[in-house]
Amino acid sequence: MDRRHIHIQTRLGLLHVVLTGSGHPIVMWPSLLMDAALWDAQVAHFARNFLTIAVDPPGHGGSSRLERPFTFDECAGCVVDILDQLGLPRTHFIGNSWGAMIGGTLAAEFPDRVESAVLMNGTASSAPLGQRLQYRTLLMVIRILGGIRPPLTRSVVRAFLGPTTERTRPQVVRQVVDVARRNDPASVAHAVRSVVIDRPDQRGRFASITCPTLIVGGREDRTFPVPELEVMAKSIPGAELVVADGAAHLAAAEIPDEVNRLVETFLTYRGATSE
Repeated sequence: MDRRHIHIQTRLGLLHVVLTGSGHPIVMWPSLLMDAALWDAQVAHFARNFLTIAVDPPGHGGSSRLERPFTFDECAGCVVDILDQLGLPRTHFIGNSWGAMIGGTLAAEFPDRVESAVLMNGTASSAPLGQRLQYRTLLMVIRILGGIRPPLTRSVVRAFLGPTTERTRPQVVRQVVDVARRNDPASVAHAVRSVVIDRPDQRGRFASITCPTLIVGGREDRTFPVPELEVMAKSIPGAELVVADGAAHLAAAEIPDEVNRLVETFLTYRGATSE
């Protein structure tokens, strides 16, 4: 199936977007440190019936470098910019971690642009002190090493992947390390500060979400454990929560068939369409 690689000007610079298939759109936004390739299995599955729009988020992949920190509202605005440039009034949205937070912001602030939201391995809460300190240390190490290099790559694997994947899915481990190492250090610093250290508490905001919403978590996720996903789900009226075994923070890559099944079932039975 043909993939079209385009760049779209947004309020956070040029974003590299991969368009595949045709039909009703699904925008896919990945985790911090990851690029659009996180969604390869979902694109291959859903592009048979939908137009999939896989995004390299600001400062990642083929998108332009970040020159400053950003807000979640600006990221949600980037999705609106993409839809406007493509002439699309509404979209389904799938986001992982950073993408889940942006999907919630988008659904709350632009309800007329979102058909449904699948929010994976995310949070609605601000970062606790321990996490803020941990990621400030991470930024110091990135500056010293000039990027994400060993031994820091081990910390990335531990934050993103669980014991099942480390033990049985070496190709996923390689993908995570390879993509993380390619990131521009200055862009990573701005993104980590914005997504983790200065992350806002959005529980009150998410209470206004009205579109069908599925929350997916990995039972082995060390970054956002199941109780944090439960708080997120409770903040969104009518949200459904599913916790998947054998997966951690990047379930879309770790258990792609299960994620595809969950999303397809959700789109079918919650009134979402491909027309």
